Amino acid sequence: MIMKLIKSKALLFDMDGTLVHSTHQVEFIWRHWCRINHIAPQQVLSICHGVRSRDVIHRVAPHLPLEEQAAVLDGLEIEFSGKAREIPGAGHFLSSLGDVPWAVVTSASQRVARHRMTCCRLPLPALMVGANEVTRGKPDAEPYRLGAKLLGIATSDCLVFEDAPAGIHSALAAGCSVIQVGGAPQPGPRIRGHIRDWRQIRFVGLEGDDIALELNLSP
Repeated sequence: MIMKLIKSKALLFDMDGTLVHSTHQVEFIWRHWCRINHIAPQQVLSICHGVRSRDVIHRVAPHLPLEEQAAVLDGLEIEFSGKAREIPGAGHFLSSLGDVPWAVVTSASQRVARHRMTCCRLPLPALMVGANEVTRGKPDAEPYRLGAKLLGIATSDCLVFEDAPAGIHSALAAGCSVIQVGGAPQPGPRIRGHIRDWRQIRFVGLEGDDIALELNLSP
């Protein structure tokens, strides 16, 4: 068994694909939206993961009323959130953190994110950055910069958990370090590890101001 100790001062979590298995629901919702609006789904499905719905709409259907369509998608996501499931071990890991500074930084709206996490029986964060709190979504650095600011921690002292390339790019652009969750591992000097799910990582404890995590790197 290969173990790695990682330290950080704050933890920032993506939600979809990182804490919650929601890929099938997200793609189903986008396909449904594409059918309603007579848009070919292939382009949408190639860019929608980890990206705000309003940014996808603006790119593929700039002729549609943006706020109205974003609200439609929010409603569909609420309707189908009950089919999402936690990624194994996510709830246990979040529950183990206690008073550790952490937040969720998601491309979903806060309304959708809190509903989806509740459906999956995951602990809710005290702080969350959602789609409506930023002017530029992932892959821009703004979401993770704001998450770090709300926690009062420098981005260089934050560890981000992400699955999607757009989110990983956002975190790295903000100056954070990253642990990738799922997918094919991406190389990079500030990508500090890769886990298949949350059973590969545990909260060791606080060492002064540092959060100590133990990562199982065994294949």
